[in-house]
Amino acid sequence: MKNKPFDKSARQEKFYAPFVAKPKPSKKERQAAFWAEEDWDEEEEDEEEDSLPRRPSRGGRKDARPDPGREVLNRCPAARRCSGCQMANLSYAETVRWKKAQVAKLLGSYGRVRPVIGMAGPFHYRYKVQTAFGYSRGRVVSGVWQSKEGRVAPVDRCLIEEESAAGIAATVRRLLAAFKLSPWVEGRGGFLRHILVRKGYETGEVMVVLVAGTPVFPSKHAFTEALLKAHPEITTVLFSVNKGELGLMLGDREEILYGKGYIEDQLCGLTFRISPASFYQVNPQQAAALYTEALALCGLTGKEKVLDAYCGVGTIGLIAAGQVREVVGVETVEPAVRDARKNAALNDIRNIRFVCADAGAYLTEAAEAGEKPDLVILDPPRAGASREFIQGLRKTMPEKILYISCNPETQARDLLLLTAGKKYTVRAIQPVDMFPWTHHIENIVFLQRTEAEKTSAEKVKPAGRSVPAAPRAKKPRQRPSRRSQFADKQNRAFGHSGKKG
Repeated sequence: MKNKPFDKSARQEKFYAPFVAKPKPSKKERQAAFWAEEDWDEEEEDEEEDSLPRRPSRGGRKDARPDPGREVLNRCPAARRCSGCQMANLSYAETVRWKKAQVAKLLGSYGRVRPVIGMAGPFHYRYKVQTAFGYSRGRVVSGVWQSKEGRVAPVDRCLIEEESAAGIAATVRRLLAAFKLSPWVEGRGGFLRHILVRKGYETGEVMVVLVAGTPVFPSKHAFTEALLKAHPEITTVLFSVNKGELGLMLGDREEILYGKGYIEDQLCGLTFRISPASFYQVNPQQAAALYTEALALCGLTGKEKVLDAYCGVGTIGLIAAGQVREVVGVETVEPAVRDARKNAALNDIRNIRFVCADAGAYLTEAAEAGEKPDLVILDPPRAGASREFIQGLRKTMPEKILYISCNPETQARDLLLLTAGKKYTVRAIQPVDMFPWTHHIENIVFLQRTEAEKTSAEKVKPAGRSVPAAPRAKKPRQRPSRRSQFADKQNRAFGHSGKKG
């Protein structure tokens, strides 16, 4: 049998293969690799009580999962130029699985991440819409403000925004030309920057805020009448001035052009008053599921004293007031605090009070005064809780902490500080899809003080002058010394005479 000829080139190619740069994979290849590498245990997911919407299959199984490839898809024609829906290229089931994987990546070390609570109809869920105005190819357009490019991406109809907002924006665009008004352009001036549309999910009340770059608004009453004639569903119109380069921000003051200057909505059986600058969940359908699930995790008994930090208009605090003894809400935005107090009076809730202060400073003062809440609820902005607030939590050491966050990254950072020294244990991690088709996810984390910390906190020092304890009596030595051990060994071998027998 002849030996194969030695192939020097093949051997060199095999040797240098690990050091040769490989071609960069395409976008489709990277996506395929991602789904292949992720450890999706389909059997385990089927056994879990998943909150994804289900629909009857042709085979007769009523609990069959919808096919991810043929399920709910986002067919928005403006998805590429808008970039508002970062996950429009995936089916809704795939977006939910991706979000759960991201939460598990950040918080999986603290415990099992529960299935995501998804939406049955993930379209037109945003009941707070901000529409910017500008120029594109010489004509007035409205749509999404892109801060990086410094321009307006024209969008006439959005699949995630409340449907009436698109019609109001189109009417305002037409009225600008009719009243010879122009969009605001940085460095050149103009009039209208953007509009804010808020709608009550249950009440149907509509608020429109016209935000301009100048306080001069010619024919403002005629403009308002024309807008109301085209959209009689509008219940209040306001005018705000933003003189600085603040993007889609409201001015310091609002002028009421029509109506009462606010709208009302109902959530979890309560009525809430919403002003232009008030924090209120943009997705009220999922907000009810979010707050119901969050409070269910706390195991409330009706005896708790609750601190609601970053409370906004007091939504979750007011909802929890019927299940606890007392609630204190803390918020820095003064108009939101006024609305929260009016919401409490509107719903005749008397075991709650609101304080206009920084949450971190308030908690630090409460810790120094010896005030200790049983449960702390915090729903901070995307930047997360302040370091002062986290330090205040570690000083007061409440029994339970309910942390709701729209940014799991900053939530993971804060949990690292809260659980340091094993002071708190994470009991539940529950994601809620408040923003379908985007990469954002709302997440609930419930923490409880560890047993060791409970024991140390419950120890009470005796009153009066302390008496020194009596010194302990020394116990007799149990184990013999090495010298006595050696002597016993010698006695066994040689006897007491010292001679080997």
